[in-house]
Amino acid sequence: MDRLDPQLPPTSELTDLVRAAGEGDQEAWDSIVDRFSGLVWAIARAHRLSSADAADVSQTTWLRLVEHLGRLRDPERVGSWLAATARHECLRVIRHGGRFVADSELDLESLEADEEPSAELLATERTSALWRAVNALPDRCRKLIRVLMADPAPSYEDVAAALDMPIGSIGPTRARCLEQLRRRPEIAGI
Repeated sequence: MDRLDPQLPPTSELTDLVRAAGEGDQEAWDSIVDRFSGLVWAIARAHRLSSADAADVSQTTWLRLVEHLGRLRDPERVGSWLAATARHECLRVIRHGGRFVADSELDLESLEADEEPSAELLATERTSALWRAVNALPDRCRKLIRVLMADPAPSYEDVAAALDMPIGSIGPTRARCLEQLRRRPEIAGI
């Protein structure tokens, strides 16, 4: 069967990438990873896992995709599949670890010698204040903000799958969460 056959439904770029990756195409696999790694990482961090646990969740999520790549029912929804898998892996780690670890370390070794330390410190303090304010929000808002800040930005479909919420409630919930964040005293001067 030829892909140009008018009887066949057109495939999307994402479906083509998933199929090619399933057939061993390294470039296709790299494209999928580039496209969704930010989403997977943001979901892990939204569950307030340590950096090490978040990295483990990310690796396990990608491993699960490798294991199931040829069996995905709807390759077009690979982002949603990754989001749901990452969420399940996070919950597994939390159940087995029984802990949440906040990550607010300042990596002094990463400061370059020619940078102005006070500017870096000020930026770090602002970022820390913002994340303290985000972490003080209700759980649903905290997770939503972290997932929406992934780079590259996830689609609303992926966010809905990651957080198990209706697509139509993402925008209004985000607006309410950002309004709560604006009212936090920790970020009043930012």
